[in-house]
Formats: sequence, structure tokens, C-alpha cells
Amino acid sequence: MSESTVVAGLGWRGWLRFIWRQLTSMRVALMLLMLLAVAAIPGSIIPQRMANPTGYQRYLQDHPDRVDLLNRLQLFDVYTSVWFSAIYLLLFISLIGCIIPRIRVHARALRQAPPRAPRNFERMPVHVASAGVSVDVDEASARALRFLRRPRLTGRFRTAISNQEGAIVVGGESGYLRETGNLLFHVALVGILISVALGQLFHYRGQVILVQGKGFANAQVDYDTFESGAWFDPASMSSFNMTLDDFDAQFRTSDAQAQDFTAHVTITRDGAPAQKQIKVNHPLNIDGAKIYLQGNGYAPEVSVTDADGNVAFAGAIPFISRDSVYTSQGTIKVPDVTSGEQFGLVGYLLPTADQTESGAWRSLFPELLDPALVLTVWRGDLGLDDGIPQNVYQLDTASMTQSLDGANPVTLVVRPGQTVDLPDGLGQFTFEGVKRFVALDLRHDPSLTYVLVSALAAVAGLGLSLFIPRRRMWVRITADSIEAAGISRTDDGGLERAVRSLAEAAAPLAPDSADPKQPKNSNLEGQ
Repeated sequence: MSESTVVAGLGWRGWLRFIWRQLTSMRVALMLLMLLAVAAIPGSIIPQRMANPTGYQRYLQDHPDRVDLLNRLQLFDVYTSVWFSAIYLLLFISLIGCIIPRIRVHARALRQAPPRAPRNFERMPVHVASAGVSVDVDEASARALRFLRRPRLTGRFRTAISNQEGAIVVGGESGYLRETGNLLFHVALVGILISVALGQLFHYRGQVILVQGKGFANAQVDYDTFESGAWFDPASMSSFNMTLDDFDAQFRTSDAQAQDFTAHVTITRDGAPAQKQIKVNHPLNIDGAKIYLQGNGYAPEVSVTDADGNVAFAGAIPFISRDSVYTSQGTIKVPDVTSGEQFGLVGYLLPTADQTESGAWRSLFPELLDPALVLTVWRGDLGLDDGIPQNVYQLDTASMTQSLDGANPVTLVVRPGQTVDLPDGLGQFTFEGVKRFVALDLRHDPSLTYVLVSALAAVAGLGLSLFIPRRRMWVRITADSIEAAGISRTDDGGLERAVRSLAEAAAPLAPDSADPKQPKNSNLEGQ
């Protein structure tokens, strides 16, 4: 009667060991790296709540039926979502689990003696032999040792000398830098992951539009938009004030293409002002925070009086350029009227205004050669008292009525210094002049230096792992013969030349009758 075989279960320890081995395998690490890249795709397609608040608000208005589902899936906050963080963390653990055992194995290999020489050199992929020569054994072995220990770009050979059946065998192994480079590459990847993660926790970034003659302080409340990491401390922000003194723009006269932009600013720190410049791709660095020149344009300076003659609005309003000749669109909202309806003006600033035969207005050149404001007027509820955020560059006309001249909208064309009456008895509008404005982007990320160092280390490690050959070579010396052999772990076109050089170094006449052999199996582990 046969007895049935009972297979014991793995148990919880066995399952944990199995999961750990799978997680720390290189196959799973590569899968997680690919999965992380795929998981980042929604963050570049769907506007993110923190990185692109304007696009996020517009998406909410355009696709209200998708908002609830996308919020549940955290697709508006992809890079801080639970599922993205889980992939990131698993990748980090997987890489660490792959690297640590390999470092231990490599450290042991560096301390061990080179492998013993094979008895049959003819089985090696490269074999050089000569017989019938007179050789001084001691002198030849000393020359072979000097040859192997000579400094090389690929690293020195770790050498050993032994006696094998009455012959002196000098051997060595090189190419440990190959595995060192491989480990350096993976450690650098972990360094990049850690640096990027810490940068996301401690970074901050703010954008501000600064009109000529105006200033701002480096504080959260002074930025138009501001985002920061979870561990950001407002006290870590550098204390300074910035004022835009002037802005220089150079355009090519032949095709109106921009040639150079320079913002002249005054930085005040501890009461001491200093003049600085900010150019495109040349940010201003203040205590590790870089201030980039992201954009520029024109800000018409206007004043508006209401129907009672009181000043309802006065100041410079940035208009956003829409083309290469700086046709700039903007909105002037006038909510603070003492009597009558609220109203707003929508239109364009044309730096070099020209009216076509059809009556349309356009700009011919981006510089202020003949500026003009072309505006239409809307009256009614601006919607500013509803508590709902609005785009300052757009006018919500849902509860407003456009001023008409018969069946056509009233169009105001105003030159600098002119004052015109507003339609429907709304008041008067004065175009005082034009100022320049700049859009600045301040970024502070303490991890950038570490990311750069890690990236350079990864490139260096990858270079070592790709171009350093792993070789083992031996030379057997007797009084009347020289025999040399070598093997490499990878395809190594220079191995035969290296073996011949070793034989020549041991006995200069030996290679005259050399006969290299190339067996089909050249894999070191197979040998």
C-alpha cells in the first residue's frame, strides 16, 4: 500500500521571503520603472490642480460630468496620489533590494585571490603557444607580472603566481570596474529618486506679473500663484524686495522677430539696494532661488471716472500679447462706481496701430511706434461679488449687456493722452500711457544639485559598465616553452591582442610561432 506524499505549506515566513525575492528581482524593478513612466502620462494630459490652476478651473467648466470620477481617481493630483506614490516607493525598495546583495558579492570578489589557471589552455577562447625556445623562467615570470600590473584605463590586473606541474604560471584578472560601474549606475538611480522626492517635499515656486515701477516682496501673499511641497517652511524663503525699473526689448525690423529681452530690476535686501538684470535663459539667483523671465508685454495705464465724475479706477492693466507683433488683449473691470451700473471694457492694445480698408484694426510692429487702445464696453453685473474666482484677463458677460451704436457694438479707439466719453452715460475714459510688464517665475528646489551629481554619476557608471572588459589571462612558462591564454565574460575584440601582448612581454620571441585558437564557446561561466 503506497503512502500519499504530504507537501508542507510555505507558511507566512515563506510567503514573505517569496514576495521579497520577487520584489527585489531586476525583472520586477524594470517593470516598476516602466509602470512609473506610464503612470505619469495622465499628469501631462489632465491639468493638475497645483501646477496649472487656471487650466484646472477651465477643465471643471468644460467637463463637469467627469470631475467626480477624476477626483476619486486622484487624476487632478497625479504626482501626489496614493497610487503614484505606491509605485514610486515600490521602485525605490526594489532597487535597494537589488543593489545591496550585489554590493556584498562584489566586495567579496575584490578581496578574493584571482582564479586558478586552467590545466588545458587549448580550451580557452584565445590561446597562444610556442615551443623550442630558450627561456629564463624567473626573468620571464617577472616580466609577465610587470605587464599585468601596469596601470591601464581598464584597471590593473589582480595577479597571482603559482607552480603547475613544474611550470610557472602567472595569471591575473581585470575589469572589476565593470561591475563597480554597474553598481554605481544603480546607486545613482536611487540617488535621483531620493533627490527628486525630497525636492518635491521642500520646493516652492511662485509666479508674479510685475509692472514697470512696481515691486513685490518674496512672500507667499505677494505672488499671483504659489505652490510648495508638503514640508515647505515659509520661514525658509529669502527676504528681499524686487522692483522693475525698466525693460529693454529688441526686435528685428525686417520680420519683427524678437532678438533680446532684458529686465532691469532693483533687489533690496536688509535695506541695501542692488541693480540686477534678468534675461531669457539667464535667471537671477538669490540664495538658491532662481528667478526666470517667462514673459513680457504692455500694460496700458488708464483712469476711469463714473457718471458722477468720481475716479472709479486708475492704474496700469497688463494686456497679454497674442502674436509676434504684440497684439495684446485685456480687460478693464470697473466695479467701484458710486452710482449706476458696473461696467467693463474689453479689447486690444495695438503697439503700432493701423486700420485696414475694411475698417479692422491691427498692429504692424511690436514696438510702441503708434499705440492705440481699441475697446468695446459692457455694462451690468461683473460677478465679482459672488465669491467665485474669475480670470482677470477675461470678462464674464453672462449678466452684462454690450453697449451698441444702432445694431453695431460701440468701439472706442483711444490714443495715449486722450480722454473719451463712455456710452450710455457711464462716465469718461482716459488713456494715460503705456508701461512694460514682465512675468517672473521664481523656483527654489534644494535637490537640483543632488540630482545633477546623481545623474553625472549614473552616466559615469553606465560608461564603465559598457566599455570596461572583464578579462582573465594566464601565461605558463617553462625553460623551453611559452603558452598564454585568455577569456572574457563578454564579447571582447581586444582579448586576442592582449593575450599576444602578455606572451610577448614574457618572452619577446615567443609569438613568432604563436597559433591563436578561437573555440566556439567563449563564455567564461560556461568554461
